[in-house]
Amino acid sequence: MSQTFPELGFYALAGQPESPRDLIEEVQQGETLGLGTAFLSERYNSKEICTLSGAAGATTESIQIATAATNHNTRHPIVTAGYALTMHGLTGGRFTLGIGRGIAPMQKAYGIPSITTDQMEDFVQVTRRLLAGEAVLGHDGPIGEYPYLQLGPDVADEVPFLLTAFGPNSLALGGRAFDEIVLHTYFSDETTERAVKTVKRSAEEAGRDPASVKVWSCFATIGDHIDEEKRLMKSVGRLATYLQGYGELLIDTNGWDRAVLERFRADELVSNFRGGIDVHATVEQLEHIATLIPDEWLAYSATGSPERCVEAIRHQRSLGCDGVILHGASPEELEPIVEAYRRNV
Repeated sequence: MSQTFPELGFYALAGQPESPRDLIEEVQQGETLGLGTAFLSERYNSKEICTLSGAAGATTESIQIATAATNHNTRHPIVTAGYALTMHGLTGGRFTLGIGRGIAPMQKAYGIPSITTDQMEDFVQVTRRLLAGEAVLGHDGPIGEYPYLQLGPDVADEVPFLLTAFGPNSLALGGRAFDEIVLHTYFSDETTERAVKTVKRSAEEAGRDPASVKVWSCFATIGDHIDEEKRLMKSVGRLATYLQGYGELLIDTNGWDRAVLERFRADELVSNFRGGIDVHATVEQLEHIATLIPDEWLAYSATGSPERCVEAIRHQRSLGCDGVILHGASPEELEPIVEAYRRNV
């Protein structure tokens, strides 16, 4: 087994995979490469999180498996708690349950209620009690009314909880109630530092050890050894898709110019585009879209040679992050970067 770096992670099945079965080879490659955590995102088509995490856990031996993220309100709380307990047992304690607020327009379209900060806090409190073997009687809180919830009196497990956090309310919640927090991609340096401080301060105010709450930078990692067309999709395509879905939130969080977002969305190609840009755009379309996004916005990523990527990754640690998710690339694509990181430990 190669030297393991618990401070590094990756997203399995990044983007739109050809088959969910690709997950098995990816998590095994990530484990062999020495990456500490395999993160799994959820998409309702072919990336259902329970199925993926079970496969990842059953086909690996040492890598941590984390959901980042699922939404707590798409399953009954006893089902999610049982899933977490089963995964933790299956993996010998290598599982982390991660939840998030979700994408409001998609939830609205599907008839899924919007998720609030109070609901996520209520959910994690109830689920921790269930995993400790408690019976939850007559619960009436933000997640709903439940006469009786229990996994069993012999249950006693401590599954770590993770929150994908964006705004100040979610970051503060992460610090006081969760074990790990994943930040968003394309955060500026200033935003990243501010987010880390918010989490750590909230943990301290809640009487917790700030060092015990792990903050992950989700850092686009797109080395020059990757095919140029793929790099364009992983950078321009991905950021453009964020701007499509929740551009105001990202712009305001980073303190960027809203006028740029307005010009981006008013562009004829963008305004008439159907679906996610990072899924359906052609190279020619991406080249045009690249002219609409400032280079400064795309610069908050690891690019260039493996050595330059390592410098950028280490810079995220200097901003206060406890770990760095090498986002948007498979373990195969990350291999030269991780090897360069290994040489400079």
